[in-house]
Amino acid sequence: MASIVNTVKSTIAENFGGVAHSLPSKEHQFSLEEVPDLSGKVAVITGGSRGIGYGCSHTLLSHNLSKLFIISRSQSAFDEALKSISSDLGDEKAKKVTFLQCEVGDWKAVTETAKKISDSTDRLDILINDAARGIMTYQIAENGVDRHMAVNHFGHVILTSHLLPLLKKTASDGNTVRIVCLGSNAHQGTPSDCSFSSLSELNTDLGPNGQYGRSKLAQMLYMKYLAKHLTARCPTILANSVHPGFVETKMSTEAIHEPYPVAGYAMSAGMKPFKKDLWMGCVSSMFAATKTQKSGQYICPPAIPEEGNALYQKEGLEEQLMTLTREIVKEKMGAELGKCPLQFY
Repeated sequence: MASIVNTVKSTIAENFGGVAHSLPSKEHQFSLEEVPDLSGKVAVITGGSRGIGYGCSHTLLSHNLSKLFIISRSQSAFDEALKSISSDLGDEKAKKVTFLQCEVGDWKAVTETAKKISDSTDRLDILINDAARGIMTYQIAENGVDRHMAVNHFGHVILTSHLLPLLKKTASDGNTVRIVCLGSNAHQGTPSDCSFSSLSELNTDLGPNGQYGRSKLAQMLYMKYLAKHLTARCPTILANSVHPGFVETKMSTEAIHEPYPVAGYAMSAGMKPFKKDLWMGCVSSMFAATKTQKSGQYICPPAIPEEGNALYQKEGLEEQLMTLTREIVKEKMGAELGKCPLQFY
C-alpha cells in the first residue's frame, strides 16, 4: 500500500503545480534555491527566451552564471526576456547574455550557430536543448523531414554534436559538464510499433499527439545514447532527459489551438488551475543541468528518476534511432556536412 501511495504522490508532483512538489520523498526533492553557485561557468539554452527555457535562463543567471548563449528564432521574444532579466536581476546579469537568432529546424543555421558559440568561448559547462515544436499538426520541413523530428530531435543532435569538442575540453579541464534534453511523459503517446527504421516511417502522419510524443521519445533516447557512449568515454560529461510537467507556456495556451481549435480550450483554460508555472516547470531541468551526478536518466519533477515507457526501455532502440539520424543528416546536408563533420560522441 505504501508503494502505491508513493507512486501516486510522485505522479502528482511530476505533472501538476502548487503544493504537489512537496509530496515526493526527501531523496527526490529539489528546489531552485538548491541550484549551486555557477561562477565561472558557461551555458547554452535553445528556446531560452520563453517559457521553461526562460525559467532556466533566469535561474542560471541568478546563481552567478558567467556567460549565457540563448538560441531563439524570435528577436522580439529575446528582447522581452532580456528586459525582464535586467529588471529582475540587474543590468550586469543581462550583459552576460548573448542572443543567437536561429531556427533549430534549419540544420545549416544550427551548424553556423554552433561555430559562433565555439568561437566566442573557451568552455561550455551546461547545454539545455529546450526549443521544440509542440503538439501540432503534421508538417514536412523544408529539408523533407517531419517538422517535429527536424526541430526537436535532429536540430539538437546537430547542435550538440558540433559543440562536443568544446564540451569535451571543458570536461578535460576537470569540470562536470551536463547536457539536458527536454523530454516529456507525452512520449507515451508514441505508437508501439515505432522502430526508427526509415525516413518514410518518420514522415508518416501520426496525428498531433503521436508526432509530438515520438519526437520527445527521440530526444530521450538521444540522451540515453550519449550516456552509453559519451559518458563511458568522458565520465564527467553527463547526459539526461527531463519531463517538465504540465506547464503554463505558449505551447499549452496558444499553440494547442492549432491542432485542436475547440478541444484545445480544455488544456488552455480548463486545466489552467492545475498547471505548473514556469518556475516549477524548470525545476527538473535545473536539477539535471546543475546538480545530478548521474547520466542516462529520465528525470521528472522535482528530481524523480523514472523508467519511461516500453519503447524507451527497448534494448537497442537508441542505436537504431542514431543510425537513422546519421543517414538522414548525411543525405540532407551533403557537402555542407563535409565542411564540418558530424561527430556523435
